[in-house]
Amino acid sequence: MEEASKLEHFMDWATTLGVSDSPDDNQNLNHLDSPCCLGKSLTISYFPNAGGRGLCAVRDLQKGQLILRVPKSALMTSQTLMMNDHKLSISISKFSLSSTQILTVALLNELGKGKCSSWYPYLTQFPSNYDILASFDQFEIQALQLDDAVWAAEKALEKTKMEWESATVIMEELLFKPHYMSFKAWIWASASISSRTMHVPWDAAGCFCPVGDFFNYAAPDEEQVVSEEFRDDGMGVDGEQMDDMSARLTDGVFEDEYDAYCFYARTNYKKGDQVLLSYGTYTNLELLEHYGFILNSNPNDKAYIPLPPNLHSLHSWPKDSLYIHHNGTPSFALLASMRLWATPTHLQKSIRYIAYSGSSISTENEIIVMEWLVKKCNQVLKNLSTSIEEDEVLLSVMEKEFESVMEVKNVLLGLTGESCEFVKVNGLVGDGIGGEMGLTKKTKRSLDKWKLAISWRVKYKRMLHDCILYCTKFVLVIGNYIDVLKLYTFHQKEVGFPLQLT
Repeated sequence: MEEASKLEHFMDWATTLGVSDSPDDNQNLNHLDSPCCLGKSLTISYFPNAGGRGLCAVRDLQKGQLILRVPKSALMTSQTLMMNDHKLSISISKFSLSSTQILTVALLNELGKGKCSSWYPYLTQFPSNYDILASFDQFEIQALQLDDAVWAAEKALEKTKMEWESATVIMEELLFKPHYMSFKAWIWASASISSRTMHVPWDAAGCFCPVGDFFNYAAPDEEQVVSEEFRDDGMGVDGEQMDDMSARLTDGVFEDEYDAYCFYARTNYKKGDQVLLSYGTYTNLELLEHYGFILNSNPNDKAYIPLPPNLHSLHSWPKDSLYIHHNGTPSFALLASMRLWATPTHLQKSIRYIAYSGSSISTENEIIVMEWLVKKCNQVLKNLSTSIEEDEVLLSVMEKEFESVMEVKNVLLGLTGESCEFVKVNGLVGDGIGGEMGLTKKTKRSLDKWKLAISWRVKYKRMLHDCILYCTKFVLVIGNYIDVLKLYTFHQKEVGFPLQLT
């Protein structure tokens, strides 16, 4: 009931600031025109299997239709927070901080005001915690298993810690309470910025957008992802076309015409559908790093494998364009560069244009490439500490809602080395630990993040597994074709007329 009351208070507050979902583009944003800022196009709803709380269409919506406006005066930015706090403004001007650090300090400063803050109704709608990579502890980081993911998590944690340490002086000057000066509080604030802010042209840190940040995420469709790949590969797309493609990936933008942040329907929606917002093309690892979630089906997901050391000297494609797609197929650039690599050195120059066009060079060359990819993907999977099957068993076990320490110990101890390690690092073994003792919030959060890490690595391993299937099938099909061709040639030579193939 308390949460419902806070939400109702927030909606009243947003309405007084002029937030509106009116379908009338010319309607004045005056809050007196409507008893509530939502109800004409959108309403708040809960989607348990699709992001939790989100926005639902209250009528049929057409693609490209304006569905929500949040006036500039309702956007929470570094400038608006400093404008109403002279002490904060003076202190920040003394130090050299990044735009993100400034907004982080300003957010924590505002949070410390409690109910005295004019932004309090909005701040009550922020999550109490986030699951971004910077919030992962060492066990949770290692649970990602893949070197690139572990490195990304460690880098994110290190960066956040450095930003916090360099900002402690200003927080001390502002007389922050110890709670708001803690690294835990800094992670919360920086995660709020990473996962909730939206782009504005006047501040690199972005803005907090009341109601606008209720939209859940939708990945760009597969057609846009294909366009992205061809753009990255430099396949004849000019700058103007690239700008158009980028624009199609954005469903919200600040518009001077309305002096407001405007949101548009990214597709046609029926009444009752969840209305989604695309933040851009992110892999699942990037979503986990910046937003704290992953998608079950993400057309933007990518897997990278170690490549031959001399491969990059043979082409001009960027390293991040050499990857395996979410469905297991090698990217255009990966296939083209591998075809060039599999060609004898003295022939590489003469066939370079064939490889760059995306065409196969020869049957033998294609088989070499596919067999190499199969071998490398298998090697990566075998070097990981758990298999896909073991991970999926762990995930099925973790679907249970654990309430007590005894439940966790009974299920996890003896299951895998990793599950035993989780029990130990979370202090669930030892004298006096057991019985019906409830799980702490810290342990429950660690379970959630561990589950996220396992879910992420399963999806990554699946991409490698699907690549193995794709390449193996290709080699088998080509092999059968060659066998049939040999039989056809032999029959023609020996019998004198072609073999009739059906």
